[in-house]
Amino acid sequence: MTKQDKNRHFKHYLRLKNPIHLLAVGLGSGLSPIMPGTMGSLMAIPLWLLFYQLPAPLYWVLILVAFIFGCFICQKTSDDTNTHDSGHIVWDEFVGMWITLFFIPHISLLWITIAFVAFRIFDMLKPWPIRWFDQKISGGFGIMVDDLIAAIFSSLVVWIAVLYLHQ
Repeated sequence: MTKQDKNRHFKHYLRLKNPIHLLAVGLGSGLSPIMPGTMGSLMAIPLWLLFYQLPAPLYWVLILVAFIFGCFICQKTSDDTNTHDSGHIVWDEFVGMWITLFFIPHISLLWITIAFVAFRIFDMLKPWPIRWFDQKISGGFGIMVDDLIAAIFSSLVVWIAVLYLHQ
């Protein structure tokens, strides 16, 4: 099956009226015909601006809930569309970006860009151990966990950038 056929297959089964599907595809950002993961990562930023000022403990509770909820909605959408980890499912990118963005020192285009680029590099290239988790762990948890690990790596990059660039 070609990538175009997979996209048609996915969209045929997807029901955007279903709030679970709508969230799993990042409010539609994951349905972009080009680079859906990147579009999902971009869409995560304005949503993050709604809650970035939460106290750190509440922020991390929100991330934990979003991760657990993501395991459910990604699994449900995969099951309903008869796909495994479709590139259109981008809730995992949302959570990965929110983790990475936590570590920027302040809101600026520079720091948001650094976080975005770092996360996209790790999410797309999937260096070890990210690739191992991506290939070996299935289901909703498998969809979410490789982006969690990419977020940890990209957060380290942001943290190092803060040490060297932030005055």
